[in-house]
Amino acid sequence: MPPTPATRAPELGLRERKKQRTRELIAETARRLFAARGFERVTIAEVAREADVSEQTVFNYFPTKEDLVYWRFEGFEDELLTAIRRRDCGESVLRAFGRFVLRRRGLLAEQDPEARQRLLEITRMITASPALLERERAIFDRYTESLALLVAEELGPRADEVLPRVVANALMGIHRALLDYSRKRILADAPSDTIIRELRARGERAISALENGLGEVGIR
Repeated sequence: MPPTPATRAPELGLRERKKQRTRELIAETARRLFAARGFERVTIAEVAREADVSEQTVFNYFPTKEDLVYWRFEGFEDELLTAIRRRDCGESVLRAFGRFVLRRRGLLAEQDPEARQRLLEITRMITASPALLERERAIFDRYTESLALLVAEELGPRADEVLPRVVANALMGIHRALLDYSRKRILADAPSDTIIRELRARGERAISALENGLGEVGIR
């Protein structure tokens, strides 16, 4: 007798969990090697050997070497767009964006020395690698384009082609500036709580500047 959906579901769940564990094992192995020796100095073959998988398995999960570092960025775009789409009635795109990007998340929000050390290692690795920084720029460009399309949808058919892109670039500019600032403070060994407070204060000021208009900025 063929299996029913009820008997198939646990098997699919188990398979997906196994794939997720393999993915995380490969990524964590790569992170340790990259942190110890630098991104450019480690090959996919070395990652595969250390993780006890084939090179093809690595590429099955991570199409490029840079994906081994940025794979967790996959969900950020969807989360950002969802936060804007599901914002409260009366809330602007700008405020929904600000609420999302200023939320505590990731290793910076964790309060233990191990997380702090991992964050420092990752920050050093990324800032020392031209290839990773270039890939990051490409990722943020994609986010900006997706955000511009969403803003255009929100503004409706009367919107011109320029305004959505201006809005999206301004919003993502805040995110990128805050990311750059946080990395400088991480590398300077500032306490995590201090960095979080500084990011919120600077982020709120940047959002308010956009909210109130930039016409008064820099007047002589």
